[in-house]
Amino acid sequence: MSSMFGAGRRFSSGPVSFVTRRTVLTIVVATAFGAAALALAAGIAIGMHWPAHDAAGEQVANRVEHDYAIDQLGKLNASVAQIEPRIARLTMQVDALRDFETRLNTPRPAPRASATSATPAIPATPATPGAASEPDLSATDGEGEGGPSLPPRRCTDVMPQAAGHADAARTRQQLDCIAATLSALEQQTADHAIAYAAFPGRMPADGARFGSPFGNRTDPFTHRLSFHPGIDLVARTGTPILAAAGGRVIFAGEKSGYGNCVEIDHGNGLVTRYGHASRVVAHVGDLVLPRQYVADVGSTGRSTGPHLHFEVLVNGAPVNPAAYLALFAPPPHG
Repeated sequence: MSSMFGAGRRFSSGPVSFVTRRTVLTIVVATAFGAAALALAAGIAIGMHWPAHDAAGEQVANRVEHDYAIDQLGKLNASVAQIEPRIARLTMQVDALRDFETRLNTPRPAPRASATSATPAIPATPATPGAASEPDLSATDGEGEGGPSLPPRRCTDVMPQAAGHADAARTRQQLDCIAATLSALEQQTADHAIAYAAFPGRMPADGARFGSPFGNRTDPFTHRLSFHPGIDLVARTGTPILAAAGGRVIFAGEKSGYGNCVEIDHGNGLVTRYGHASRVVAHVGDLVLPRQYVADVGSTGRSTGPHLHFEVLVNGAPVNPAAYLALFAPPPHG
């Protein structure tokens, strides 16, 4: 899984190298208008290239040439029709990633625990115990690539048209260039969408309230100070437990202290753990999507009542899950 998910930056501050909306929209708009203009120019040129003739032989020849030109124009129109929905899909994906990028780079207050004398509020800033706690969303694994860094060129510049003249072959080459450019943008966007899906910030139990936070607390059994490696989400028994991100199930069963437990590997050293379940429905090896049903809330193991114990581990070390959940929390109203 680690080869699938890209690396990142600090999620508390600093830039993140997602596809920028301005860059993509600029290219997309230019692509849309360029494709329409190229098809229109080709149609006009084909119409002008088919003059009327009186001789029967010339009429037959012109008819063959005209039919060929109409066929080429039809293929160009089909190419434009295929490009337009790709532009629409790409724009929607970039909008979603742009929204996540804004959340990633904007300090947000973390969800707060329920007010009790033994339960302090969750810190407002993400915990950063070290470099291992920083999910990396930019690195990629693959074959070697390289070359000079040059700005992208417009397809009309790559294959320019003669002044006042257009033909189907040149228009076809320019549409192929547009399609190749869109493919490159779609691949780049897909890579970031995979990293987005693997980011464990989605609420794992709908309607749950925050109980014991991450960090030192008074142990509910010994009443002594102890370290709590996750957060407790209080909910009724049987409430669905949902995967906080996409990944592969690496553990599903009973674990000491956790009762019935599920662990999901999200790649790049990120693992989430879901404890005290009354029932586990996921199996080791399952590939799960974000917010896929994996278990039911319960009170198995070392537990005083029904709740979900939720952990985020980075390279085996527990970090504050509230910092991740805050990135996906809805903005406050008012």
